[in-house]
Amino acid sequence: MVRQSSSRAPEPSAQDAPLADVLTRVRAARPSLAPSERRVADAVLADPGQVAELSIHALAERASTSAATVMRFCRTIGTGNYPQLRLALAAAAAREHALGGERAAQGGTDISPTDSLDRIVSKIIYNEVRALEDSGAALDVDALGRAVDAVAKARRVDIFGVGASAFVGQDLHQKLHRIGRMAFIWSDRHAALTATALLGPGDVALAVSHSGETEDTTEPLQAAAERGATTIALTNDPGSTLAAGADLVLTTCARETPFRSGATVSRIAQLAVIDCLFVGVAQRSYDAATTALEETYGAVQRRRRPTRRTG
Repeated sequence: MVRQSSSRAPEPSAQDAPLADVLTRVRAARPSLAPSERRVADAVLADPGQVAELSIHALAERASTSAATVMRFCRTIGTGNYPQLRLALAAAAAREHALGGERAAQGGTDISPTDSLDRIVSKIIYNEVRALEDSGAALDVDALGRAVDAVAKARRVDIFGVGASAFVGQDLHQKLHRIGRMAFIWSDRHAALTATALLGPGDVALAVSHSGETEDTTEPLQAAAERGATTIALTNDPGSTLAAGADLVLTTCARETPFRSGATVSRIAQLAVIDCLFVGVAQRSYDAATTALEETYGAVQRRRRPTRRTG
């Protein structure tokens, strides 16, 4: 079992991912970048199409940094050099425009003070669909498979998460219980640390945190690792403290708007990844899981009052 030790985002080569995925990689890498590289990322994300037309020196001036920093940024996100970055950004901008349609022409996808309710609905749905698409494209299926293996074989699964992430943890907890798996959800740091004292090899600890820097989540996961449990991080930042301390990392790619920061879009993406994990686990014991789901569903249905018919 090898634990990840790098605190920076992965650096795939330009051949490892489609050029149009460059914005997904920039968003994922941004929280872990040095301040000067983060300014480059902000300039790229603000207008990828326009940046694609700039020289390296023009982009460096826009980001108040140097051409050498722009080159480091290119290597960090896996484009290798600046001409490859420009090509990737041009492709990504065309894809964004095609998918965004009218929204791009109306000033992007962030909520503005003058948006009508119709436009707010359109932007919210667009952002949520893109979060799911981007998360699906960026999800490490190999890591997901190993996470499925670990959970399917685990004696018990302890899940850590606070705030909005706790709701995601509760969803996984309920799903695992419905197919007969022993699982616990902890949203209090002291309770979570107490629970880790009972973990050991063969157990799984899974922590959910959009930022990957919430101490109430990172500390229990570290304690679980010290006890020998297999640790899984679900986060939007593959270069975060949470990810660096986990055996397996499952990532989301959620774009937050000013009114929705760190809560709803990220939670929807996290729930989608949790669904993938759960279905993978249930599939390992397909017949037993199907029977358990039917029985647990029936237990609720039998307690419901019959619908009254009128007329």
